[in-house]
Amino acid sequence: MDHTIKRKSSRERLNDMINILRDEIVQGKRHLGEYLPSEKALAEQYELSNQSVRKGLDILVHERYIEKIPRVGNKVIGLWDESSTIVKLGFHASVIGEASLLHLIAMFQSANPHVKVQIVPLTSSSFHYIGNYFAAGLLDIVMMNYTDFRDCIENGGKELLEPLERNSELYPFLTDGFTEEGQLFVQPFIFSPLLLAYNRAHFADKKMSEPDSSWTWRDLIRAAEGLAVPGERVGFHFDFYSPNRWPLLLLQDGARFERSAGGSIRLAGTKMLESLRLCRDFKNELAHLSDSAATGESETMLAKGKASIIVTSFFYLNYLQTASIPFDVAPVPHLGTPMSLLLSIGLAVNRSSKEKSAAIRLMQFLGSPQAQSYIRKHTYSLPALRSAAEWVGAETMYRPSRFSLFRETIPGFRYFTELGIGAGELGRMNRDLKLFWAGLETEEELCAQIESG
Repeated sequence: MDHTIKRKSSRERLNDMINILRDEIVQGKRHLGEYLPSEKALAEQYELSNQSVRKGLDILVHERYIEKIPRVGNKVIGLWDESSTIVKLGFHASVIGEASLLHLIAMFQSANPHVKVQIVPLTSSSFHYIGNYFAAGLLDIVMMNYTDFRDCIENGGKELLEPLERNSELYPFLTDGFTEEGQLFVQPFIFSPLLLAYNRAHFADKKMSEPDSSWTWRDLIRAAEGLAVPGERVGFHFDFYSPNRWPLLLLQDGARFERSAGGSIRLAGTKMLESLRLCRDFKNELAHLSDSAATGESETMLAKGKASIIVTSFFYLNYLQTASIPFDVAPVPHLGTPMSLLLSIGLAVNRSSKEKSAAIRLMQFLGSPQAQSYIRKHTYSLPALRSAAEWVGAETMYRPSRFSLFRETIPGFRYFTELGIGAGELGRMNRDLKLFWAGLETEEELCAQIESG
């Protein structure tokens, strides 16, 4: 095994496998009708799990390089026509499940047979990483969440992005989030506020009322204590340390980071420091009920009946698609004023792309009624197209009875930037806040770290 591969992350090793197999097929090193090495052999070669290998091979299937033959293997089925236009799409791996991305790409390619989409899993979504890919022509279009976009703008990357026309059929609050100085640069694709998901059977078993929009965090704490069964399940689970979670409490508490005359953050003696204490106290009070979690851990615990209530997003509800538990959703609790942290994902086109026209066509398709309606009917993610998100009809999968509650909570949606910080500051202070909330850093140390930048 090459030692350079061993030092890479699992995501980078997966990208290596995909790119090497793709290149070998394109260069004719693997011939038409030939079978690839077994999943087990590929897993050993690239030090990946069998599940990761299957995900990578699925990408090559949807790119039409290989075909899965049940109980036989993965067969090379040929090359793309040299006259085809190839559009390279950078994406977050999770979006494959969150938005049925591979199916949407197959739909696009069926309607546009002369355009082939090559999907490139991103190992990082930082401006530096994406900017280098754009500059080198390695990406024509990229998926970008709100934090990625702010990171790009803060680091002078606006000129890398193709200016776009607003689509009046998309939710305006999503389009506004991806607009800078009056110009749209990222087309909204899917979105989600934070919300509660809960096991209805646990509430029925304890003869307790299910969550509703009136719940405060104190109500949740009381309910969690009543739902917990020692040695069997926790009442509440929350990925508290995630930068896509903890801003929620600060927003609800009405806090905003203050600035000194020079523009640096001022924390000592401010309302924000009081709110950070509130978060610490909240974490300590729930120490026996919850802990930090890996991606999808809260949802997995809910699916297995090991947690009664979790804070999640419509994106992560997709982890529950095969769950057998009777679950439903509710707004996140509040501190007096209903409010939720808004997460959104969109598509940005490389302004210097040699295939800009085809990239824009792909972007437009992914925002079309056809694609957005498919997302609504086959996933739990919320499509950015209003008519698709608010569609009502015969469901193709289990849908929580209160799935449409998001429509009533839109006025309370807030981006993390309403805390008065940028994407870079969010990432930097996340490390120090973890230490503070874990009791490993004093208030004085926290203030010194954050105020020093």
